[in-house]
Amino acid sequence: MSIDTRSTDPTAVTEIDLAIGGMTCASCANRIERKLNKLDGVSATVNYATEKARVAAPAGIDPAVLVAQVEAAGYTAQIPHPPTVDTDTDTDSDTDTAAEEPDPTRPLRQRLLASIALAVPVIAMAMAPALQFTYWQWISLTLAAPVVTWGAWPFHRAAWTNLRHGAATMDTLVSMGVLAAFAWSLWALLLGTAGIPGMTHPFELTIAPSDGAGNIYLEVAAGVTTFLLAGRYFEARSKRRAGAALRALLELGAKDVAVLRDGTEVRVPIARLGVGDRFVVRPGEKIATDGVVEDGSSAVDASMLTGESVPVEVGPGDAVTGATVNAGGRLVVRATRVGADTQLARMATLVEDAQSGKAQAQRLADRISGVFVPIVIALAAGTLAFWLGTGAGPAAAFTAAVAVLIIACPCALGLATPTALLVGTGRGAQLGILIKGPEVLESTRRVDTVVLDKTGTVTTGRMALVAVHTAGGVGADEALRLAGALEDASEHPIAAAIARGARERLGDLPPVEEFSNVEGLGVQGVVDGHAVLAGRQALLEQWSQPLPPDLAAVKADEEAKGRTAVAVAWDGEARAVLVVADTVKPTSAQAIAQLRALGLTPVLLTGDNAAVARTVAAQVGIDPGPDTVIAEVLPADKVEVVERLQAQGKVVAMVGDGVNDAAALARADLGLAMGTGTDVAIEAGDITLVRGDLRAAADAIRLSRRTLATIKGNLFWAFAYNVAALPLAATGLLNPMIAGAAMAVSSVFVVANSLRLRRFSSGSRR
Repeated sequence: MSIDTRSTDPTAVTEIDLAIGGMTCASCANRIERKLNKLDGVSATVNYATEKARVAAPAGIDPAVLVAQVEAAGYTAQIPHPPTVDTDTDTDSDTDTAAEEPDPTRPLRQRLLASIALAVPVIAMAMAPALQFTYWQWISLTLAAPVVTWGAWPFHRAAWTNLRHGAATMDTLVSMGVLAAFAWSLWALLLGTAGIPGMTHPFELTIAPSDGAGNIYLEVAAGVTTFLLAGRYFEARSKRRAGAALRALLELGAKDVAVLRDGTEVRVPIARLGVGDRFVVRPGEKIATDGVVEDGSSAVDASMLTGESVPVEVGPGDAVTGATVNAGGRLVVRATRVGADTQLARMATLVEDAQSGKAQAQRLADRISGVFVPIVIALAAGTLAFWLGTGAGPAAAFTAAVAVLIIACPCALGLATPTALLVGTGRGAQLGILIKGPEVLESTRRVDTVVLDKTGTVTTGRMALVAVHTAGGVGADEALRLAGALEDASEHPIAAAIARGARERLGDLPPVEEFSNVEGLGVQGVVDGHAVLAGRQALLEQWSQPLPPDLAAVKADEEAKGRTAVAVAWDGEARAVLVVADTVKPTSAQAIAQLRALGLTPVLLTGDNAAVARTVAAQVGIDPGPDTVIAEVLPADKVEVVERLQAQGKVVAMVGDGVNDAAALARADLGLAMGTGTDVAIEAGDITLVRGDLRAAADAIRLSRRTLATIKGNLFWAFAYNVAALPLAATGLLNPMIAGAAMAVSSVFVVANSLRLRRFSSGSRR
């Protein structure tokens, strides 16, 4: 259970996570928060997006008390079980499990598709007199009834729940408007004059009192339901991915491991690995868990977890981390931490904590509806009472009251956010920008600081040959040809970078003979009759081939910049130094300039050493100060850096691509994940930059800000149409066709305003 009880002190605080069900809008989260915070000593934060509540309560509190408090507010709560990794290595079993997992958006999608099919002909017949054949109104009733009852059931259910607990949300207004339109239409058909054969709805834009006996509002009831179901479906689809970052983190680990039992390798599921067990890691395999190397030496690629671009050389006595990759020789490792104690598991906890504590933006419509809904309901009741009191008759009184509810029913509001979001995100996808949902957009408005991960974000994240230094009289091509051929026979990532650089520059490389790997030092062999050495300076000195002073100075200078220098000797003499480094992306400097133009302060954050960080910062135009270049940080430190900046009053965007960035991406006010990075980073981020080009970060912030402005404009005009027409409805002067036309015009305006986002272009200021 997700309960943290680390103290028996009665004054201590314990953290309890609750999975919340039944929330339909951000105001629901606020209501649950207020309900929980009424308990003595309890401080709760409810996240609408992840549907979780994090509760800080006195130690020893019964979780059932918290669950009962949530249920008293009209929602469900349970203590979630921690996520686990399926250790079953049977592929068919995994496939079956995945196939059986239910899609929570499926019922909503079914309601939406069915409602669209039924509502379209209803709306068409009501708005086009040419389609109003004899008895068309009864066909409309037949088609609209399932939409109003079954299709709109989520709204009716939420409204009833809110009503029982004395609350009102936008669901309340939607339900009342839809039911009022349908009920009045039913009364007009059965008891009024709307049901007579040959009845038509002339499309007239006139203002005149009406008793409503000949008017039906079926197209309003069906159309509003369908529009709002569409918005609810797109919201649910994006929320479904809330827990994907944790699942992706857990899936990074190895599924099984070769454990040494009495000197024999036995492959067992990872769950059966215990502290103290010795296990084997072959080249290319993931290290199963945190441990210490007991035998063998190799290079370990830890970039996924640490951000360090250069593989780390390890040998007996060195600590290794689970989920990192053995890039070289065979290792025997003794497990020191397993399960929830490993660094990978702790990182998963960091991501979960960051997501749970992240402030969730309130939807603008829900904030406004907190005032708008009660006012509309009161106005409708007041209108009914006024007309009854003046002796106008029940038909006219009910017509005016229903008109108030209908004109206030948020038809355009159902389009305001989804259409702007769909157009904005569709245009973003064309530019390599994926925005996860409308709640992300508000975060971009006030961002003033952008934290950039180095490896894979500002740089390529791949080692490359950047320089060849030779002794006097030695050609660079000759040195590169001999060293490249020798390194081509090695599996080491640095060797692969040299071989790749040599092949790109020279073409085919000669074969190598008598190749051998000197563990921890380098490689040796014979190329075209030359005895060649390549690796650390110590390897050359073992063969009495020290670097000459000029090459030794070059090597020291390159290493001071954070680069990797490989010494090369042949025919008994040291003749060259090859330099390998993680290279800066060619577009990064331009991207930094664009971010500055948006009023953002760039900060370089990396797990690499300070020399590398300062060199990269100078290349891309980031100030080299201690506040803008932060190096040698661990995953937990990255979260602390983001929190420290936020504590200084800064609104922080984080751009990263690795597992080590996932928690910081989730903690930042805005997380931008490079699509060329890991699934964990992509899922933890708010925006994904598919292109892997840092310039897309500036485009993403610019597009998000413009999309948010469009949504605000849509919401304003959607309410403005309703508010402007409310006095007409209350005075009984609102012809039903004007009501339909007003909502149609507001919807068309919202769509047209949203389509303007299609003109957004990369690098533009528009």
